[in-house]
Amino acid sequence: MRAAMLRALTYFPGLKYAAHYAAFFFVFGAVLPYLPVWLEGRGLSPEAIGIAAGAGMVGRVIVSPLAARLMDGAGRRRDVLIGISWASLAVFLALVPAAGTAALIAVPALALAINGGQTPLLDALAIRAAQREGFTFGKVRAVGSASFVFANVGAGFLVARLGGEAALGWAIAGSVFALGTAYWLPKDPPANAASHPDAPRWRLRSMLTLPVILALVSSALVQGAHGFNYGFSTLAWSDQGISPDVIGLLWAWAVIAEIVFLWRSASWLKSWPPETLILLGAGASVLRWGLFSLAPPLWMLFIFQTLHALTYTATYLGFIRFAALHVPERYSASAQALSSALSGGVVLAATTAISGILFERYGSAGFAGMMVPAALGGGFALLLVGLMRSQPAPESPKE
Repeated sequence: MRAAMLRALTYFPGLKYAAHYAAFFFVFGAVLPYLPVWLEGRGLSPEAIGIAAGAGMVGRVIVSPLAARLMDGAGRRRDVLIGISWASLAVFLALVPAAGTAALIAVPALALAINGGQTPLLDALAIRAAQREGFTFGKVRAVGSASFVFANVGAGFLVARLGGEAALGWAIAGSVFALGTAYWLPKDPPANAASHPDAPRWRLRSMLTLPVILALVSSALVQGAHGFNYGFSTLAWSDQGISPDVIGLLWAWAVIAEIVFLWRSASWLKSWPPETLILLGAGASVLRWGLFSLAPPLWMLFIFQTLHALTYTATYLGFIRFAALHVPERYSASAQALSSALSGGVVLAATTAISGILFERYGSAGFAGMMVPAALGGGFALLLVGLMRSQPAPESPKE
């Protein structure tokens, strides 16, 4: 068995990181869509479910940067991820006996915050390991996306037959798996800058140079432009007469496009600067939401859904690669957490709230409103591209 594992690691040097991505998204892919079903089964009203989900989003904005700050200040970054994995398991276990409105709002919100807040920390750890060990980050991350789809389908199958409690059981089992893969992650190398006793104290201004600020703002705006899609596309497509089963296929098709893009990104984008990827994502975002606002026929929706590979994945990879090149390693987790807090928290929360107004007034035409943040993100990305062309490209990440 040990020899087989060594051969697997030789063939796929990022296997340990891929395993943890798979375990994490095995949980997240069930929690994100089906935790509201569990809450409804426990007797929570739709308004209270909305409060719990919103509080979880706000909590993620708080938890992720704080955990990243701890990770960047620790000599053993893997141990921070292990600690968060323990916390995630503990909170899901606390949901088993949870009862009463207050507990059913607070505990799920904490679960969403802790579970969702792990993504940028793992990204920061994995992208640096990819540079150090020579594996392809995109392929490792694609395993996580594939696991997310599997969890969507598998947990949905169980929930349809056993009710919302099956989603909680899935999350607990997956959290045990995630805890095990966290322990399996490689220990931090001795050369990690954060482990040096003479390393400079963490300062936000040391990380936020003008190029990094432009990358943060542009990627956050483009990612946040998914607000209408995430919050109201299902309702919009239902109004067009598309059945729930087919809508599920539309969502799965977008994730498949994401997986293919991640898997092939190393060969397709080898010579592309990361800031150009963000600009590409912005342009595709303007196009995608403009086309969706026209309520195209179903066959065209499937074609346009493949643009998710650019609107989400290219932008996501663009910022991760940019931060790896232009942010010192001792701040890497904080950079990813700040990006996640802006794009998946502040901007996405704002665009989702605005999308509710747009959908109520304009229906599927409200997709067009998302062209605004996408275009703004493209403007900042264009400034970043011009700025980086005037500077020599770094040969390796700064220390």
